[in-house]
Amino acid sequence: MPLRTTSILAGIVLLSGAAPAFALDPTGDWRVADGVANIRVAQCNGSMWGVVAWEKESGGRDTNNPDASKRNRPTLGMPILLDMKRKPGAERWEGQVYNAKDGQTYSSTITPADANHLEIQGCVLGFLCGGETWTRVAPPIPSSPVNSMAKEGIAKSSAPKGQTNSAAAPASAPKTTGTAGAATPPAGQKQAALRPSDPVGDICLLPDLARFAH
Repeated sequence: MPLRTTSILAGIVLLSGAAPAFALDPTGDWRVADGVANIRVAQCNGSMWGVVAWEKESGGRDTNNPDASKRNRPTLGMPILLDMKRKPGAERWEGQVYNAKDGQTYSSTITPADANHLEIQGCVLGFLCGGETWTRVAPPIPSSPVNSMAKEGIAKSSAPKGQTNSAAAPASAPKTTGTAGAATPPAGQKQAALRPSDPVGDICLLPDLARFAH
């Protein structure tokens, strides 16, 4: 093979390998594996947080919380994913997950498997690990006014060409949807504004998250 042809082919390979892969956005509303709740995940002050945004059976209370003062708080709007930090060089966030079934908090990771599935892994002191897969029911969430990225005006370009980039939305963008069963909008379609029936809204403004306490 002529040297020039070899050089051209090598250049094509290098350029193909250098093309950046689009990052998957873990924000949005996700249906848990057993279908009893949706968890809304949003970036607040540089960390990922998740709260209960919808319940199959309403009126739940955090009765197993080790803090007696919180045992009467509603499970709707309750923080589940706590202060998840992105692991450098990986599409994974690490932090804690609160399990209302036993009132315990575990080390946890969240990893987008693809655009519509989120892998949740939780461990107790590094062992007794278990996990499940959540399914997307509402699109990625625009930056909140209390999001540090929104304050700095940083636009993260992670959406495929032609698709609205939720992370690049201005601080004045509408709050999230979160209606159970909502589908991811087609490419190029903007996210709908917050619906009046949504009882949770922007999770970054909830008291438990605003003071980063659980």
